[in-house]
Amino acid sequence: MIAQEAGKQIGSVAKASGVPIKTIRYYEELGLLKTIGRTEGGYRLFDPGIFTRLSFIKRAQKLGLSLAEIKEFLDVHDQGELPCDHVKVKLKDKVAEIDQQIQQLQVLKLELEGLLSGWETRPANPETTICPIIQGY
Repeated sequence: MIAQEAGKQIGSVAKASGVPIKTIRYYEELGLLKTIGRTEGGYRLFDPGIFTRLSFIKRAQKLGLSLAEIKEFLDVHDQGELPCDHVKVKLKDKVAEIDQQIQQLQVLKLELEGLLSGWETRPANPETTICPIIQGY
């Protein structure tokens, strides 16, 4: 019973954090969260520190990190170390990916602008043409 008083039930964690119960269960299944036990009724109990952990997970996801990457960071943290060096490497990789995506989008933008600037309103063969902008006639 002492663990029940110290622990937070999954429903209260969900309500206080804004993270759905299903998501909390999923994070537990992936090893991102750990329970400290269960109530007599079988409800999961979490350490009050779960809110810090959930906040970290959500922020890392917003930065584009995968749950697998986040788990790596949390595993390092759980071993008593700060995962900042690992995080720094992943964030640098993320910046490189974004730079590559920006370049690809710039090429696509130029292609679209070219299509829009050079199209004819009346195709030569309207019966076999769906849209000359896309088909390039």
